[in-house]
Amino acid sequence: MLEARHLRVLRTVAATGSYSAAARELGCTQPAVSQQMRSLEQAAGTPLLFRAGRETRLTQAGEALVRHGAAVLAALTAAEEEVAAIAGLRAGRVRLVSFPSASSTLVPAAVAALRADHPGTRVSLVEAEPPGSVELLRAGECDISLAFRYPATGEPPEWDDVDVRPLLTDRLVALVPEDHRFAAASSVRLAELAEEPWIAGCPRCRRHLEGICESAGFTPRIDFATDDYPAVVGLVGAGLGVAVLPELAVSSVRPKGTRTVRLTPSVRREVVAVTLPDLTRVPAVAAALTHLEAAARAA
Repeated sequence: MLEARHLRVLRTVAATGSYSAAARELGCTQPAVSQQMRSLEQAAGTPLLFRAGRETRLTQAGEALVRHGAAVLAALTAAEEEVAAIAGLRAGRVRLVSFPSASSTLVPAAVAALRADHPGTRVSLVEAEPPGSVELLRAGECDISLAFRYPATGEPPEWDDVDVRPLLTDRLVALVPEDHRFAAASSVRLAELAEEPWIAGCPRCRRHLEGICESAGFTPRIDFATDDYPAVVGLVGAGLGVAVLPELAVSSVRPKGTRTVRLTPSVRREVVAVTLPDLTRVPAVAAALTHLEAAARAA
């Protein structure tokens, strides 16, 4: 098998013209150079060097190996330098997938801090809701997925194979029109909104809304459903219904014409950063996780 260390010795012997000169150049002994050249010739299956007077010269096979070996060694050196840069966070990349309300609240602060500390690290972002965002992680399409789960429901068991970093607990609040009878209330029980028309969010959020309403003893009449939080706020502000939203989502938009009211009993979701166990050892990914945790603490 051809080895890079043997190619380096061959190139040095060719440049210096002798085993002894190559040994001085490489900082090793002449017998060590001779041994490596014998191993390289055995791997190549043909002589690579010959004596011409006091000089050691390349055979035709040796010339070909030095010529191609130069490209191999250059590529290897470049690879070593790039890996060292990534390990030292002078380079590298982090591919984030996030749900919308985290994209507008947690991600900007975390990415800004990461770039300030490590300007050579590139960060990309696409949006997706869980569980699809976690599937993108498993498929190798991203390095970190920001997701959420509702601990009270015991979901999701399918996350057992990934590394889950809790970031924050996000309380759900009722969103009502500013002239609603509960607009000035300090809190409201979900059952007190049973007769209201509802605006629901993403399919997973809608399922969760239906579940907590069923637990409160009623089935919500959902008139509108949209994945877009500003649209939810706009519909509520226009007096077309009420909604239940995470506080993180409310803080990411301007809730014009609406009021937020605390739910009793409280309903919460856990916002997490999900990655693969092996990726936690990648310096850029580890740094991004640290900054996401810091952004969550600040939030």
